[in-house]
Amino acid sequence: MTPQRNSGTGAEAEYPEYAGQYRLESRLGSGGMGVVHLARSTSGMKLAVKVVHGEFAENPEFRGRFRQEIAAARRVSGAFTAPVVDADPDAERPWMATLFIPGPTLADEVKRNGSMNAGQLRRLMAGLAEALRDIHRVGVVHRDLKPSNVLLAEDGPKVIDFGISRPKDSELHTETGKLIGTPPFMAPEQFRRPREVGPAADIFALGSVMVHASTGRGPFDSDSPYVVAYQVVHDEPDLTGVPENLAPLVLGCLAKEPEDRPTPDELMRELRSVAASYDTQSFVPEERRDSRFPASTDPASPDADSPSPAGRSDRRRLRKRVLLAAGSLVLAAGCVFASVQVFGGDTTVAEPTDRSSRAGTGTTAAAAGFRAWVVRPGTGGTTGMPQCSYGGGKLFCAQKGLVSAIDPADGTVLWRHPIDATLIPSRPPVLSGGLVHPPLDNGPRLEALDPATGHTRWQETVSDRVGLGYAGGMTLLTGSDGKVTGVDSASGDSKWNRRIADLSGPQLFSFTGDQLAYATSPAQDGASTRVVALDPGTGDVRWQEKLNGQLKPIGTTGAGASVFFAALDTVYGDTVAVVDYDPATGASRKVEVAVPLQRAHGVVRGDTVYLLGGGGTVIAVDLKAGKQLWRLETAVSLGSAPAADGRYVYFTAADGRLLAVNARTGKLAGQTSPRLGPASDTIAASLPAPVVAGGRVYASAPDGSVFAVDAADPADW
Repeated sequence: MTPQRNSGTGAEAEYPEYAGQYRLESRLGSGGMGVVHLARSTSGMKLAVKVVHGEFAENPEFRGRFRQEIAAARRVSGAFTAPVVDADPDAERPWMATLFIPGPTLADEVKRNGSMNAGQLRRLMAGLAEALRDIHRVGVVHRDLKPSNVLLAEDGPKVIDFGISRPKDSELHTETGKLIGTPPFMAPEQFRRPREVGPAADIFALGSVMVHASTGRGPFDSDSPYVVAYQVVHDEPDLTGVPENLAPLVLGCLAKEPEDRPTPDELMRELRSVAASYDTQSFVPEERRDSRFPASTDPASPDADSPSPAGRSDRRRLRKRVLLAAGSLVLAAGCVFASVQVFGGDTTVAEPTDRSSRAGTGTTAAAAGFRAWVVRPGTGGTTGMPQCSYGGGKLFCAQKGLVSAIDPADGTVLWRHPIDATLIPSRPPVLSGGLVHPPLDNGPRLEALDPATGHTRWQETVSDRVGLGYAGGMTLLTGSDGKVTGVDSASGDSKWNRRIADLSGPQLFSFTGDQLAYATSPAQDGASTRVVALDPGTGDVRWQEKLNGQLKPIGTTGAGASVFFAALDTVYGDTVAVVDYDPATGASRKVEVAVPLQRAHGVVRGDTVYLLGGGGTVIAVDLKAGKQLWRLETAVSLGSAPAADGRYVYFTAADGRLLAVNARTGKLAGQTSPRLGPASDTIAASLPAPVVAGGRVYASAPDGSVFAVDAADPADW
């Protein structure tokens, strides 16, 4: 086939017939850096393939930026973006393939059909707020949100083109004197201090996009980009034509200072109160509100008038209250604004004591003598959501730079122990061998602490470590050579080192109540998975099996009993089925899920597996009955791994809410109030799972708090 001549920067520019293994069928569009083609995978799936212009392929700086675009797009692939299927930044003509999403861009839609109506605008704003929440949650700032980068798909808007986005940990920097972005949709700080652009810049762009969708123009309009830049930095936006019920929220997005703009979660909370017809609110029961506290003075509210944490601006708090309160008055006259509640059924508020230096808020009395509590175990510069586990009658929690122990009865902080502040904990501490092991997964050191005092009991420096796990009182390390080492968790002494037969680069898994460890290694084609059960004390293989499909362990029903797996689609990694394997009989069962789940987390309770998908879908699959029992859509995007106690399934949302779903009926049973905290633009990349113990549920929130509620009746939370 003769290459077609229709892309690139010149009239005679050619584009190739293939990008990697994908045949390019037609051109979808072009930009300054490349051309987007329609293509198909081997299975016939439609793809959008971006191929860069030949002249830029020779530029090392451009290749670096294209690698960054691929990395950013992969980090945010999900319900609100175009998932990355494949890419090759090192090809002669670098390319990236994403799932093809049918639908016009917002720019084309407005150009063809004019401004949107009020209902369409509400749904657009809510969809973009959800998208930005997910993008920011994984540490990416888009920096070029504009109408041509918003696709209007059937299931809501999708944000595309991460060509100038920047992960917060990126080593690429904006060049001095260069402005990166599209002036009518750039935030003031992108003109004034481009090296300091953060998530709030995307919120400003969202406001500008909403004005464009409402009127066909921007809030700052001129034929000259220099005039637009001046207006963005100095002038008030022109909101003429923006519906009155949305104008206050749009105005808040267009605040000159980043700290004065609302977060995506705050926008969604306000949009949920716009009208009963807003379709993503239907699953959420209205939260009960303590009549003693207005929304802005509830002691559990991030905007309470009590002393705010360090770094929080009173000006920001005041402006947000004025803008959001004004918005709610216009949006939902007669509705309750920002409903909040204190924990527990009794509204008596008391200040808990602390044997260390208390940094928490209040507690409330609950049924059966239990008093719900909330505490911030961190000190001064400690940030992030605490990752907590339960063991030996205590809660052990980890944040950036700190491990702490908490009395689960009343929230008393028992001790604090500093850890490497350059490491962000991705899991909670582990109680193994009678000692507390901080989450130092990415560092060169192992450490074990006394659970009573927090003092160091032993330390070891390790090298060539690519994996870490705990089971049966042992610390298990995997190296790049594929060998597994067993270390006594109580003493730090190495006990064994061996390669597990027939496993290449094994992943290790262990589960509470099970004394075995499990190593898995999928086949390259995803057709099968080798599973090996290890005795952690000796490294001996208890059993091994080659099971069909690409499988990821979810949990077990106890030592030596059945092991449950999520069966993954080999293209996207979605969960398509649940499998259990009984090593005693060699029998396995498989139950397909009705709709594949992206980025699913699971928990096992008896013969039932509960799965929470990245888009907020919760399902229950009964392996014994051989069917999916129920399905609930919660709209909680990228929630935590679930926990279950037989009565309820619990999980945490990015805004700090703890939600409970009835395990039998699949109905939402209750939820706590959001707890975003001062740095609400910073959202954890992975959320800590709730902890269920002793009839209570323990969870953490983005404001740095750990809290406890009674598991008996989530409706009273």
